[in-house]
Amino acid sequence: MEQERTSKNEDVYTLVEKIKKGDREAFMTVTHLYQKRVFLLAFSFFHNREDALDIVQETFLRLYQKVNLYRKGKNFQNWLLQIAKNLCVDYYRKHYGKRSELRKENPVDDMNLPLQNEPDPHTFSDLKGIFTPCLKKLAERQRMVFVMKHYNQLHYNEIAQILDISLGTVKSLHFKAVQNLRGLMAPYMGRQV
Repeated sequence: MEQERTSKNEDVYTLVEKIKKGDREAFMTVTHLYQKRVFLLAFSFFHNREDALDIVQETFLRLYQKVNLYRKGKNFQNWLLQIAKNLCVDYYRKHYGKRSELRKENPVDDMNLPLQNEPDPHTFSDLKGIFTPCLKKLAERQRMVFVMKHYNQLHYNEIAQILDISLGTVKSLHFKAVQNLRGLMAPYMGRQV
């Protein structure tokens, strides 16, 4: 797994170097590789597809403008997700800060997440229908850590770096998210907490 990440990082470094030289195809490749992860991060922030898509677009525009600030040796994905997180915070302050409640127009169901090793699509749909509202009930930071860990497949230390919080806080937030999700889902699964 670690070797796979290393070779992936080396490929990304090559693409980034090409982007620095103005290679549009390399930019499109990087966009294709990371747009879903950026979207999931933004969606976990806003629960609104349009706002998340705006963040995705702005993140890759910012990448193109600031690519020369990226230094080889830094984890590219963390660097890119840090840009996305900062844009989410700014966007939230600008567009949501004056509202008393976040708009929650589009559920996670609308994200069209790929099915991962699920043999029965009907079972997956039922679980997704139960899981989505439960995920929405988590506290914002718990939900964000959970999404970054399980949808973006980031390690705890990467999440800590992106969110600029301690490793212990990330682990605690993840633990609380999992515990809370279990509690929220238990009645639907026919179990008592």
